[in-house]
This record gives sequence, structure tokens and C-alpha cells, in this order.
Amino acid sequence: MNSSIPVVSGSILTSRRSRNSRLSRSCALNFIQSTMGNQNVKQANLKSRLLYSACILSFTALATPLRAYAQDGAATTTEESRTLETVTVTAQFREQELQEVPNSVVAFTAQDIEDAGIRSTEDFIALTPNLTFDDSFTYLNSFVVVRGVTQINNADSPVAIIVDGVPQNSQKQFKMPLFDVQQIEVLKGPQGSLYGRNAIGGAINIVTKQPTNEFEGFVAGGLSNGSGYRMDAGISGPVVKDQLLFRVSGSYYETDGLIKNTYLGRTVDDVDHDYSIRGKLAYTPNEVFSLDLRASYNDAQAGAAYDAVVNSTLNPDFRSGNNSNDVFEPRSSLAGVTKADITDLSGKATLDMGFATATYILGYTDLNEDYRSDLDFSNPTQPTFGPFGELGQGQNLSLQLMSQELRFVSPDTRAFRWIAGAYYLQTDRSLLTRGFLNLNGSLDQFENGVIIIDRGEDNDNTAWALFGQAEFDLSERATLQVGARYDEDQRNQNMPGAAGSGRSTTFDAFQPKVTLSYDITPDVLGYATYSTGFRSGGFNAPGVVLDSFGDEMLTNYELGLKSTFANGDGTFNIAAFASESDGFQFFFVDASTVSQIISNLDKVEMRGFDADVQYRLSDQITVTGGVGYTDSEIKSIGNAQLESYLTASGVDISKVIGSHSPKTTEWSFNLGAQYIKQVRSNLSAVFRVDYEYQGEKFWQIDNVDVRDPVNLVSLRASLEGEGWSASIWGKNLLDEEYYADFNPSEYAGAPFDLGSQARPATYGVDLKYKF
Repeated sequence: MNSSIPVVSGSILTSRRSRNSRLSRSCALNFIQSTMGNQNVKQANLKSRLLYSACILSFTALATPLRAYAQDGAATTTEESRTLETVTVTAQFREQELQEVPNSVVAFTAQDIEDAGIRSTEDFIALTPNLTFDDSFTYLNSFVVVRGVTQINNADSPVAIIVDGVPQNSQKQFKMPLFDVQQIEVLKGPQGSLYGRNAIGGAINIVTKQPTNEFEGFVAGGLSNGSGYRMDAGISGPVVKDQLLFRVSGSYYETDGLIKNTYLGRTVDDVDHDYSIRGKLAYTPNEVFSLDLRASYNDAQAGAAYDAVVNSTLNPDFRSGNNSNDVFEPRSSLAGVTKADITDLSGKATLDMGFATATYILGYTDLNEDYRSDLDFSNPTQPTFGPFGELGQGQNLSLQLMSQELRFVSPDTRAFRWIAGAYYLQTDRSLLTRGFLNLNGSLDQFENGVIIIDRGEDNDNTAWALFGQAEFDLSERATLQVGARYDEDQRNQNMPGAAGSGRSTTFDAFQPKVTLSYDITPDVLGYATYSTGFRSGGFNAPGVVLDSFGDEMLTNYELGLKSTFANGDGTFNIAAFASESDGFQFFFVDASTVSQIISNLDKVEMRGFDADVQYRLSDQITVTGGVGYTDSEIKSIGNAQLESYLTASGVDISKVIGSHSPKTTEWSFNLGAQYIKQVRSNLSAVFRVDYEYQGEKFWQIDNVDVRDPVNLVSLRASLEGEGWSASIWGKNLLDEEYYADFNPSEYAGAPFDLGSQARPATYGVDLKYKF
């Protein structure tokens, strides 16, 4: 059994600062209770209200006697004493203890990941305030929203995703199986000075486990409802002791799915297979040089586009008069399929030059995703497209990326510390989009059927950047951090076979960042930050109504407080932010060409805060919580052509100004508790409960369609022995029915609203053996 204390949203750590905390234990508990009390949330149904109240009462009942127990000084126990874990994060290119980073950061250690049963991107996002994840359409597709900044389909992500030091430059790389992972770090707020383009909302740093100098390995497997099956395995050890080490790990997953298409009589969120393999070599010939090589391959085939018609306008007899809270099963006549594969190759060389450590990183990605699905999302008995009949659609996406980065990082021990570097990215992307008449129910009609939409495009871009950061210790307590980055991104597009169709443009941005941090006490760090972020513009498909879109620039002001209390048994962190986005990017579908359109809103303001607390009540019990609030407001559209198009599509422009940005959730909240009981020597029982609240979600820029709040409860119970564990678990145990994604007809390019159903209750068992 690992002797560290696992937590949900960032581990409790023992800081280099002394533990003479000014904050009391009751302050932390009062924070949890007050944030719950101030939600004033509208519960979706009686079942949710009852469980929500039960969660509050159970945690309060649990905390009260333990608080008195600790205050009475009777904290002795027959349990083995457990030590607190020091969490070191590396997302700012140097090792720093979590509580000493002047930024809003949430970290998950390997123990956290195992105890919480984190297996996918969605799992850790659910435990992070002011960060949401929507899973819809194709298997690799996802929409992440951080502090009101929104993901766009087939476009740049609002957060920088880094895996083992290599930027993942495609939205399709974010949704990934998480196996053999050492740590996950989530930085909120613009990180443009270090990560540049696409770090407009933050950065997520994923570190997989490194090769070891001793032979070790693991085998893990699990079963879940929907005939789900999962298996992970890995082995690590030396090729040449102390010099050349290796690690190989892999993951496999399949499921029949849980969301049923009632017309076809089958589930449509199935995963035929999703397997990944990853290999790593670490070469350290001496004390000053190291070389890390990494290769991975992922192949998947799964369902796609199992959206349901929610409100049909051309066929008033089929689901008319409904809204985004009326959850229906899909009834399309074509079951969608996604086929995807991703190859990643990277190398990292590090050289200690004395005055600085030089690091060179080379990364290459080859990503392919093809999908086929229904286009009218109905069937012959319930048509939605009037005289057009049954329709199908599909896309072939091919993407190659090559990135290089060279940076120099000064030693950590000096009063003046600096980082300097350069970055280069080459991207080649081709996309073929087709629509066809569904005459025989076959997905092969994409290649050989009656094609009614046929649009191809080749896009490539060349981006480069120079960046630097300096830190000055102004005194023993005060530190000034100044950083900046210049990015330039050249975008090119042409239509295959169309002479003279090429076009090109360049976007650039200067992204400064200034942070002043101050140790208010040995246990309390305060900071103030001015930061900026940049998301590049680009081209929409050739021949559409809005054929290009501009870049987005975000300016952020932030005040934060990070504290440790109760002699190191707890942490409480809070950050308040005020941001302004110029050229806010969002997307919709053009009805006339059935093409995705990315466009810009002139100005959007976002204000809010996020906070997290972790508290070890005893050697056995740890409580964690987090709350996030984002109040976004569209101030101006600033594009006459966009306004004209939206008006013609049925959007009331007067409702856009003053509305929240699309896909934004105003309030988010999570609360968790973990209880560890030593059954006997080398055998422990671990019980864990997590509650997540997602407030109202505003689907589009006019805020006409709003999802009611969602309450999600997860439970996990494990037995952990010497080198083995067995767990039973459940997620969404309230079996909440809601849409993970929703597209109103005015923005969907179709005469109906579309909703993509979220997964219902899931449960299963896991087994793991380490050797």
C-alpha cells in the first residue's frame, strides 16, 4: 500500500516553508460548507435534491466527530502512520513544489490517478473546477471549456496539451486513454509566455511513467456494464544498468455501449476496439547528458454521431416543441462509425551546461480519423429533411505535425533565474467532406454512392516562436516573474485539383506575462498576474459564406492565494480572474453548404474565481473539494456579415449581446472523501465517494438553449494488498439523463435541434497486479 495520502484535485504537500499555519481547521470546513450553501442551485429533480442533501449530511456528520477527535488530542491510532506527499510540478519547465507555484494549478499524482480510477481525460476534468469536457460526434472529438474559453471542432484547442514534454497540437489528441501515467498538471489562465499559440485558456501537462533501473511491471484488467472490457499492462527495467533503461506499456478497451438506437434496435456508442502501445528508452551515459526516446501507436474503431433529433421543424409530428432538457434516444437509420489511428514519435535530449540546462525536443505525429454517419438523424418512418429523404455524411481527416523546441533553463538555486527558447511547428492537414443520398443503408455510399456534397481542402501552416522568462527574488519574500513570447503562424489553403484556389495569410502575436508573488507568512503565498494568450486565425472551407476567421487574443488579470494549514494537513487555494477576449472564436454549421464555420465575436468578458481545498482529517480520512465560477458576457459582435448571416438563420441578434459565451457553465463544484482502513497487515480497504455539480450550461451565443444543472455521483471501493488491488466502482450513479452536447437548429445547419446523449450510469470491477 502506498504510504502517501491521495487526494482528488491536487495532492496535499509538505512545503519547504514551515508549517506554522495561520489558518484553522474550521476555516477549511467552513469554506466547504459555505460554497455548498451559496450555490443556490436549481436541482433537476427530486432524486438529485435528495442525494445532494444526503452527500452534505454525510460529509458533515463524518467531519464533525473527527474534528472534535483531533482537537481533543486523541489522535492516536493503531493504523500505520501515513506521511504527506510532496507534489512537484514541471509545467513551467522547472521543478517546483505545487504550493509554491504562483498560478492556479491542480495536480494529480500517480496515487491520485489510481485511487480515483482516472482512465480518461474526462475523469480528471470532472475533478477540476472551471473546466468542463463535452464528448460528442466522432470518437476522438471533444470540447473542452476553461474559464469560458471554448473548444472549436476541427480547430485549435484553447489549452496547450503537453505529453512528456511534447505539445499535442491537434484537438483530436486531447481525448486519450490514460494508462501508466505518473502525473497530470492543469494550469488555468493564459500560459502564452511559455506555451504560445493555443494556451489561451491554460495548459495541461501529462507525464507518463519513466523507465526504471530495476525490473518492474504490472497487469490490470476490468469489466463494466455494456459488456465493457479493459486491460492494461507494462514492464520496465534496465538494458544496461544505470545507463540505458526501457519501459513498454499498453492498453486495450472495448464495449458494446450503453446508448440504444431504438430504430435500429442496437447500441450505437460501442467501441469495437481501442488499443494503444507506448515504448520509452532513457539513455544516461553520464551526469550531464540524457536522451529520452518515445514512440506510441493508438488504433480505434467506435461509434460516431449518435445524436438525437430533439425539436423538428419540417416534420412537426416528430419531436416538436422540445428543448435541450428533453432527452431522447437516437433513431437514425445509419449507425455511425469512426476509424482512427495516431502515431507519435518523439525524442528529448538534455545537456547540463553549468550555467543552464539545454533541452531539445523533436516530435512527430501522424493522425488519421475517418467517420461515416447519418446526416438527417432520422429514418424512413420519421423523416426530418422533407423532400430530400434519407441522407448520410462523412469526413476523412489526415494530419501530420512536426515540432521542434530548444530551450535553456538556468539553475533553480540562484536569485535570478531565467528561461529562453525557440519553437517551430509544421502542420499538414487534409480534409474531405461528403454528403450522400442514403439509398441502401450502407456507409460505403461515401465512396460509391450518389454524392450531393463533395468538398476537399488542404491546409498547412508553419509556425515559429521565440520565448523567454526571468525571475527576480526582490527579497526573501517577494519574487517578480516577467515573461514574453512572440508567435508567428502562416496559414495556407488550397482545393485539390482546383488551379488558382490557393490562399495564404499570416497571424502573429506578442504575449507578455508579469507575476508578482509574496510570502505573506511561511504558509501563505499571494500573487498578482497579468497574462495574455493567443489563438491563431485561419480559413474555413472554400466557397462557404464566411471563408476565413481572425485570431483571438485574451488579456487576463488574476489575484491568487495559496495556503497550507493545520500543520501541513491541509491546503486552501483560491484565484480570482478578470479576462477580456478580442476576437472570441466560436463555430456553427452553415445550412446552405452543410459546412462548419468558425467566426469571431468582437469582444467577450469573463470574470470569476476558482478554489480548491484538501484536508487530511485523520490518518484514515481525507476530504477534498473545489468550486469554480465563470461569468462570461458577450459585449459586441462587431461583424456585419456574421450578424446578417445569423439573422437570416433565425437568430435574434438582440439576445446575443449580454449573453454568456457558448458552452459555458457558470458554476462548477466537486466534493470528495476517501476513507482508508487497515484490515490487517499488508491489507487495506479504501472507500471513496465523489460528487460533481455542473451548473446551467449555455449552448450557444444567444443563450436560448440552456441545460439544467447536472449532479453526478461516483463511488469506488478497493482492497489493496502487497502488490495487488481489487476495486468495484460506479459513475453517474444517479443515472442522470442529459446531453453532453447540444446544437440548436439555427447553428446546426439543419431543420432540427440535435442532442448527443451523455453516458448513463456505469459500473464495473477492476483488478491490478504489480511485480
